[in-house]
Amino acid sequence: MPDNKIENSVKIKSQKLSGAAFLAFPEMQGMLKTELAGRLGFSSEPSAVYGDLLYYADFPIDSVKDENDLPYWSRSTMLEPQIINFDSIGEAASSLKSIQRSWAPYQYQFFRRANLIQEKLPYVNLKVRKFPVKIPSSPIGLYTLIDEHTMICSAKTSSFIPAGQIVFEEDHENPPSRAYLKIQESLTMANLLTGVELPKAGDKCFEAGACPGGWTWVLVGLGAYVHAVDRAPLAQELMQNPLVKFQTHDAFTLKPEEIGPCQWVFSDVICYPERLLKWVKEWLSSGLVKNMICTIKMQGEPEWDIIRQFAEIPGSRVVHLNYNKHELTWIHCEQ
Repeated sequence: MPDNKIENSVKIKSQKLSGAAFLAFPEMQGMLKTELAGRLGFSSEPSAVYGDLLYYADFPIDSVKDENDLPYWSRSTMLEPQIINFDSIGEAASSLKSIQRSWAPYQYQFFRRANLIQEKLPYVNLKVRKFPVKIPSSPIGLYTLIDEHTMICSAKTSSFIPAGQIVFEEDHENPPSRAYLKIQESLTMANLLTGVELPKAGDKCFEAGACPGGWTWVLVGLGAYVHAVDRAPLAQELMQNPLVKFQTHDAFTLKPEEIGPCQWVFSDVICYPERLLKWVKEWLSSGLVKNMICTIKMQGEPEWDIIRQFAEIPGSRVVHLNYNKHELTWIHCEQ
């Protein structure tokens, strides 16, 4: 249980907690702790751990001014955590509904009990998504059962996504690589965070390091034209697609003026973050691109100063995706 002890009294049904609780992405608790210490300067040990949910009673939540003051490796952060005691499924659901409408569970135990509670709450889409999808930008709370009669929850969280995790319906036959899931998620997040529309027919996209073509496959599926650059060719069906122009080259040595105006520029290239940042700034200073999405690959320990520079570019967000691993995604969209 958290440091904020709860009295054994049936009269006490809820108790507000200090600090915050961070829901780590699957298998990413280590990265979450590394970021808390290395980027945010917070090196305390969790007051309690509930599966992938790490509660810190002493996290300075009052110092949080915007999303950059929260860890990227937290898929959803409980900003106003509290403990609720309940005697029945109906009472648990009623307690949550009395706080706000929309809730999503994080389940790591008591799965059937959590499902029964969720069934009594107003509907929230917890299903696997089919791309393209639009996520509503409306508040959604997070709760998890820590025993059969106790939950930790927060009406205010850092994410509009239920339990902070998008899972897409997978196509096991057509995409040339599983990287297509990453661009599907990043485009969905760009729309959710900035309101930008997805690439469409008539839009020109430039993709650096496109081989074997997972990202290109998604973009042409949306009807966009793609200028794809890599040292190795794309999958054969993409090489023959009239919406694809392929160029054999090191994409980072091509000047934006050689490519021309683009609605979107993409990169999932494995390279040092410093090199990516320099390339990004060249494109932005050229005035030839409106929107960019790039994967920031980690070479060993994260370079927090470089990541901060990405986040400080106007119109930008740095996020960790469900389909990221030891990497982050930088999203830049013109309003």
